[in-house]
Amino acid sequence: MSETKKVALITGANRGLGLETARKLGQQGITVLVAARDLAKSEATAATLKKEGIDAKAIKLDVNNPADYTAAANTIEKDFGVLDILVNNAGIFLDNRGPNETSTTSEEILRKTFDTNFFAVVGLTQTLLPLLHKSKAGRIVNLSSILGSLTLHATKGSYVYDAKTFAYNASKAALNSFTIHLAHELANTKIKVNSAHPGWVKTEMGGEGAMLEIEDGVKTSVQLATLPDDGPTGGYFHMGETLPW
Repeated sequence: MSETKKVALITGANRGLGLETARKLGQQGITVLVAARDLAKSEATAATLKKEGIDAKAIKLDVNNPADYTAAANTIEKDFGVLDILVNNAGIFLDNRGPNETSTTSEEILRKTFDTNFFAVVGLTQTLLPLLHKSKAGRIVNLSSILGSLTLHATKGSYVYDAKTFAYNASKAALNSFTIHLAHELANTKIKVNSAHPGWVKTEMGGEGAMLEIEDGVKTSVQLATLPDDGPTGGYFHMGETLPW
């Protein structure tokens, strides 16, 4: 990793899981790049973390704007020369919660969901990979969900069997596929790639009835972001447990 301190970029880091992930990584002495589509919000978040003694820096990064990927890469290259950790945290949930509406899910909802939850992750990761290759032990964490498990969705009686929110679930299944494929490509490098299920967390996206506090929801991401050299790659985890694809 970098000569002095590790450098981590967390997308969607101005609130919720992204903010808490940045906080927990920062508390470990890692420089955290607080990425958000609104620079003012990113700067405000970074200022809050700095007051807590964390080395935080604001960076504008709208995951739906490819131009921001290049700008972010250029900034990281100039300021640090390397990226050690990428946490692809930003995501959206546009489906209606309730009965299965797969047959009526609009193309617009599908495209918007996949643009943010899948295509943006692929594009940003590909852009930042050269910087991750410069790390002594690069780590990529893709924020997935147990709702992306095809095995559990096909298993009657499973925890998620009746939670058929098509656009979101399919986007996370696609994201898991990206994790598997990229980890395979990078198997002989020092970069590890894993999918993380945070749990049902009390965030804006989590909605009413969520069971986990944000502090618990980031444990899996933080663990995967700081894996030792003998840690896993190409896996799908929650709190140290492997989930079925």
